Amino acid sequence: MKAPAFSYVRAESIEHALELLSRHGSAAKILSGGQSLLPALNLRLAVPAILIDIGRLDELRGIKLRDDIVAIGALTRHADLLTSEDISASLPLLRQAAAHVAHPAIRNRGTIGGNLAHADPASEFPACMLALEARMVIRSEGGERRVNARDFFRGIYETALEPHELLTAIEVPRPQPGSRTYFHEFVRRSGDYAMTGLAALAHVDGAQLGDLRLSYFAIGDRPHLARATAYLVGVDITAERIAEAQASLDAELDPPDDQQASAAMRRHFARLLLSRCVADVLERPELAMEVVR
Repeated sequence: MKAPAFSYVRAESIEHALELLSRHGSAAKILSGGQSLLPALNLRLAVPAILIDIGRLDELRGIKLRDDIVAIGALTRHADLLTSEDISASLPLLRQAAAHVAHPAIRNRGTIGGNLAHADPASEFPACMLALEARMVIRSEGGERRVNARDFFRGIYETALEPHELLTAIEVPRPQPGSRTYFHEFVRRSGDYAMTGLAALAHVDGAQLGDLRLSYFAIGDRPHLARATAYLVGVDITAERIAEAQASLDAELDPPDDQQASAAMRRHFARLLLSRCVADVLERPELAMEVVR
């Protein structure tokens, strides 16, 4: 299919982009990397009256370290997250996830802000932001506000962004010393949408988990922060504890059936990811196969 007819304007500054958004509201779409928007246009899933191109606003690019926060500009590309030494040292979970995003051509054009604003429930980065307790920096002509990741993602392709607002940056707290990360997704082929995936942040305290955040994706209409971790934090990890956590996880999930995977398959993957994650961060490989049947 071909994209519908639309007007196009290139924003000359953030203020210009905000003025255009204020004027056109829900009739406008922001174009950054375009790796999600252009396919949606061609499939007529998006039918904007006007595209506002922010791709040349260099003030929205870059990674900055501020005290205990890593600030990532919305136009920072996926490829930049893969090559940044600051990301590798401070937020290794994002580097792990970036390596799984589609293919190099898409990673070289796609932007972190565009990805998060698109809010695809099978996407890697929304789950990472939930695990890392990130904040979205959102601007409008009326000022600036911050929204926690847990409140930002509201459903399939739905976020807390209002039509007149622009996501300008993401602020991610640096994990405390002793933290470990885990990332894995099940896909049919490299670069495909995930059938089920997990982005996790753990704090290891001796032989126990002092904290554990399991953020699943491709398991519902938005990333899901598992409550089953209550069975695993501050206790000695045994096969029985793993099984209890998996049973609790199974009860809280309501995965869809679709062309990618059945609900039963997604539940199985979610349980497997839980045990593998715990085994990995605690460096106890014998726990990896403790899966509820």
